[in-house]
Amino acid sequence: MRTGLITFHFAHHYGAQLQALATMKAIQRLGHECQIIDYRLPHTTRTNQLFKKSTSVRDMASDAHTALHYAAFQRRFQRFEAFVAEEMELSPQRYTDFRQLQDAPPAYDVYVSGSDQIWNPYIFQTKQFDPAFLLDFVQEGRRIAYAPSLGVPQLPEDKAAELKRFLAPFSALSVREKRGQVLVRQAAGREARVVLDPTLLLNGEDWGKLAAAPRHQGPYILCYFVSDPGEAAPYAQALSRQTGWPIVQLAGARRKIDGAKEIVFDAGPREFLGLFQHAAAVVTNSFHGAAFSLQFKKDFFTSMSPKERREPTFSRIYSLLSRLGCADRIIGLDTTVPIDAKMDYDQVYEKLEAARADSLAYLKAAVEGTALPEEMGTAQEQAKPNLCKAEDCTGCTACAAVCPVGAIEMKPDHEGFLRPVVGEKCILCRKCENACPALTEPVKGPDPNCAHGVWNKNDEVRSGSSSGGVFSLLAGHVLDQGGVVYGAAFDGYMAARHTCAASMEEVAAMRGSKYVQSDLGETFHQVKEQLEAGKPVLFTGLACQVDGLKHYLGRDYDNLLTCDLVCNGVPSPAVFQAYLKKLGMEHGAPVTGLRFRDKAHGWSHSHMTVRFADGGSTTIPLHRTTFGRGFGMQLFLRPVCAKCRYTSVSRPADLTLGDFWGLDPKLKLPTDREKGVSLVLVNSAKGQKVFDALADKLGQVERPLAEAVAGNPRLAYPLTHNAKRGAFFAAFAAMPFEQVEQKYLTPPPLPYRAAAKVLTPKMKEKIRKILK
Repeated sequence: MRTGLITFHFAHHYGAQLQALATMKAIQRLGHECQIIDYRLPHTTRTNQLFKKSTSVRDMASDAHTALHYAAFQRRFQRFEAFVAEEMELSPQRYTDFRQLQDAPPAYDVYVSGSDQIWNPYIFQTKQFDPAFLLDFVQEGRRIAYAPSLGVPQLPEDKAAELKRFLAPFSALSVREKRGQVLVRQAAGREARVVLDPTLLLNGEDWGKLAAAPRHQGPYILCYFVSDPGEAAPYAQALSRQTGWPIVQLAGARRKIDGAKEIVFDAGPREFLGLFQHAAAVVTNSFHGAAFSLQFKKDFFTSMSPKERREPTFSRIYSLLSRLGCADRIIGLDTTVPIDAKMDYDQVYEKLEAARADSLAYLKAAVEGTALPEEMGTAQEQAKPNLCKAEDCTGCTACAAVCPVGAIEMKPDHEGFLRPVVGEKCILCRKCENACPALTEPVKGPDPNCAHGVWNKNDEVRSGSSSGGVFSLLAGHVLDQGGVVYGAAFDGYMAARHTCAASMEEVAAMRGSKYVQSDLGETFHQVKEQLEAGKPVLFTGLACQVDGLKHYLGRDYDNLLTCDLVCNGVPSPAVFQAYLKKLGMEHGAPVTGLRFRDKAHGWSHSHMTVRFADGGSTTIPLHRTTFGRGFGMQLFLRPVCAKCRYTSVSRPADLTLGDFWGLDPKLKLPTDREKGVSLVLVNSAKGQKVFDALADKLGQVERPLAEAVAGNPRLAYPLTHNAKRGAFFAAFAAMPFEQVEQKYLTPPPLPYRAAAKVLTPKMKEKIRKILK
């Protein structure tokens, strides 16, 4: 068959040129002629040029960098141009727009729409499909697709209809990722096969023949990043420290990572292959970086973008590595292996060779026009309930508690947060889905009319509390009725757990802030048993925990009083334990007690006070501790905290407690405010009844609701996501905690801190964009 292939063959990107060459060679090895249709869009070709010639700050910075390394970038340019000329068989005629293809289409028996994002309408200047890559110029001959990508999660209706029209004449369809398969099915009502990226149709020996040896002699860690290194950089740095191998960085993204001994700007496709072929190990965030690590049998780690992690089944890197049984090389998953783990290439290659044979069988049948072979079978996973995504999970335990057969277990993930894991006992009753708050729309209640500034008249209890001591009054009220109280306390191992208190002595351990997520354990079951037995119960916790309890119970109980807390996010228990261990090692004795908000220096100057097993103690302002600094920067909070659905004054509990930070400083109070003033929001008739019953035991002032929101912004909007969060947890997994602490939790030098105070948020954002 005379075959014409159209794809991105001319772009100066390693993956683009290597996938084009691989598709051409694969078709030729199947016994057919193949030429690459030399279609080059002018605006795309311009991206190959060394200088942007733009007035934007970012492009001007790029041009300045290019000028500094001009000789290297010029060599790179020439090497890409030479690779196309030397290795690719191109059509006799070059085309620079679609009309030329329409007027004088190249003649072939079969036309192949090749790999890369050639079906992504948004990468073209017009923001429309380029009909050339959908073979709309073809007059005679069959049309097939091998591994193109749409590169988008969804298509609007007009583009879906357009895609359906374009695909109608195709006799065989395939795509390179699962998401493309879904979009083709939705738009065209046709099945597209998911096949291997073309670079994997050849083998390591084939690519090795094209490779140019690198300048660096001896073992090295190759880093290749096509976007911000993010969480991949700490793995490279930790691996370098562990092995002593230097880091050689191939400039995909121009930013040099800390610790890189050498950065390579002049690599063309041959040099790219040589760098992978001779590396001792690879750390990358590029799909083709992972693909060529596999081809040359290198130990490697890779990472996914946040969008890919949210829906990993639609990620081509996850799709490939899970298919080959090595998704544990993806950084930031629960299954990620330790940094010194070796690849088992015997097992990987057994699966890779089977997948390669499957994709080649499809390509052969598609080109020759014979019946397409059945797709290689994949192991069927056990059907499981559709719980919320990991980044939406609060760890409230409602799903585990409601399971009638105990099939759901709360287990710590790779960041130390408890998440539900569904076991084999699951009977697929889907009660867990109905109990999950994240899978239902929140029901907003009426906003309170006002906020209350409140303090406990008992100074001893008040001094032992983080703010005004109102929780103790609520607890005492319920205990006096013969009830029990559930709240968070530290156990003997300094782990925060929800426990049950039947006396004020037991309640004492629940006082004070716990800036770490508590383990609810069997609390929901116990609360229900107590309620069913007729006992009054006070449950206090975060808003997400209260909402989880209510979803689990499924109905209101007259004898249940709930109290939620104004929350600034929940830190990782694993990070907290690492911090405590470090404190213990520095002191020479383990930590046995901790108060995050000791008011010995006043309510507004809270200190973290730590007690040790030898009787010693230390106290320091919370914000000056490395843990307090990381907490304030949102570096190690649960992912869902950055989009918390409970950041409003419409709360799930009967009462809401917090510190009344927004209290007018000019307001005269009949008490010393430095002893602590609680914020109380009364959210229900039940809450109002209890609040009124405590009137003689507390002092209080009514204040405008806006005053409370101004001082407690988490009543209005969630925290912002810290872009360094992924890198922090990657470092936490790969490095000793002392190194993580030094890198991420230690204040920067004084000039940086001074600049941070002077620069506005907009100025900082512009600088970040320039540096990306």
